[in-house]
Amino acid sequence: MATLGPEPRPHSQLTSAVLQTNLPLNRGLERALEDAANSGFLNLSTRKLKEFPRTASNYDLTDTVEADLSKNRLIDIPSEMCHLVSLETLNLYHNCIKSIPDTIISLQSLTCLNISRNQLSVLPACVCGLPLRVLNASNNKLNALPESIGQLTNLMELDVSCNEITALPRHIGQLKALRELNVHRNLLCVLPEDLADLPLVKFDFSCNKVSTIPVCYRKMTQLQSLQLENNPLQSPPAQICMKGKIHIFKYLAMEACHSDKMADALYLPDIDQHKKLDSDSGVGSDNGDKRLSATEPSDEDSLSLNVPMTNITEEEGLSKDDSSGYISTLTGAAHTRKHALTCVDRILKTCEEKHPLTRLTQHYSDTVDSMFETQVKPRGGSRTGSVDTGWEIMYFRTLKTLESVDPQFTMRRKMEQHREELELIEQLRESIESRLKVVLPEDLGSSLMDGVVLCHLVNHIRPRSVASIHVPSPAVPKLSMAKCRRNVENFLDACRKMGVPEDKLCLPHHILEEKGLIKVGITVQALLDETSVNETLIT
Repeated sequence: MATLGPEPRPHSQLTSAVLQTNLPLNRGLERALEDAANSGFLNLSTRKLKEFPRTASNYDLTDTVEADLSKNRLIDIPSEMCHLVSLETLNLYHNCIKSIPDTIISLQSLTCLNISRNQLSVLPACVCGLPLRVLNASNNKLNALPESIGQLTNLMELDVSCNEITALPRHIGQLKALRELNVHRNLLCVLPEDLADLPLVKFDFSCNKVSTIPVCYRKMTQLQSLQLENNPLQSPPAQICMKGKIHIFKYLAMEACHSDKMADALYLPDIDQHKKLDSDSGVGSDNGDKRLSATEPSDEDSLSLNVPMTNITEEEGLSKDDSSGYISTLTGAAHTRKHALTCVDRILKTCEEKHPLTRLTQHYSDTVDSMFETQVKPRGGSRTGSVDTGWEIMYFRTLKTLESVDPQFTMRRKMEQHREELELIEQLRESIESRLKVVLPEDLGSSLMDGVVLCHLVNHIRPRSVASIHVPSPAVPKLSMAKCRRNVENFLDACRKMGVPEDKLCLPHHILEEKGLIKVGITVQALLDETSVNETLIT
């Protein structure tokens, strides 16, 4: 009988140990549910959950806007999540989910869905009925995307990397809002031409089986980041791809010219814009072919210079530098001798077409120095040489004279300047929208005036760069000028700390008074460039 006494003790000790082990876990779970009911953010990450907590029915979670169930052991998406109609962000990263229920279509406020690192083999069509802006389905077992993916008209970021996709659906060209596309490490052999019509900023198709880049991809003028490593590329060849995006686009333009598939056979994207966004020099390839110049004037520029031909002469008293000065004044943007020669050649060709009786020289050399031996005389100068030598005297007006003779010359320059400003403003809008995943109002100046968006942009690039941001509230929908100025100054201080040069920083009144969007665009672009350089150095 003495041996029967101690037996209940181990049992009672085991029971109490189990209770003490489960109690902190239950308390933590209850606390998370309680916080979700109060804040609208449900955080059940890293809790080894195999199903949704049954005690959640004791709390009002109908107003939940963000739910994080990542790093658990869920086999299916809990049906309780499909009842949270106010849900905007759903994170199911790193679970064991094998399928998505059709009831997810009830989440008509869902804009961000992260279902990466699961065991999905099929992405159902019901997902395409959601108002998604961000969809991350990477690291699954997908072998195809639904044909109805074109219904995601608001989608701005699509990540399906590390899957087994063999081809992209033809309706992917209908995603007119798509800014970032990641198909890294799949089984793609062909890239659809419809992607050329999308406003992509980042495109990653590295580690696939792509052998040819379609020539129409040269029209992706907004593309900033292109990743194409580890592909058996033949067109463009590997030596061109290694030189960077600018050289790839030039190669595609030359291929389009040779194949005669396009009416504008020598279409090139805005090389100057690419130079700002990419460290690639874009000078040309090393194969000895004629290189394409980004500063070469268009035919429109040449035709607008209605220069009457009177005299061309050789005069020993006028030096090459003086002649170069006349040409630089005429061409404006052609600062180098090579560019000046190109501009003069086009002007002479245009004048010859307009004045058939006037014959141009056939003897000037291909080099720049020999070209500048042709001297320019003022109007009314004497004529030397004869027609038999192939030279005739030509008079070049200065810009000031051209403006007085042809008023459209100045007007066209102003229109071009206005067009460039609009392009810079649109580039500023796209940079902010692609980073913050938002859609800014049509009036960009008023949306940036209070500095809230700019401060969020800096914090997105480097968290906590701006410790405190004054934001509007439902009670006070518009900030006072003092708070707006404080936000703007905090933004500019953060830019300085992140390495933006002083000469590229805008002034506070450029933002507050909506009078310097161009300056603001330069500051934001310098901030993004500085950040990309730092990230490159770190990697």
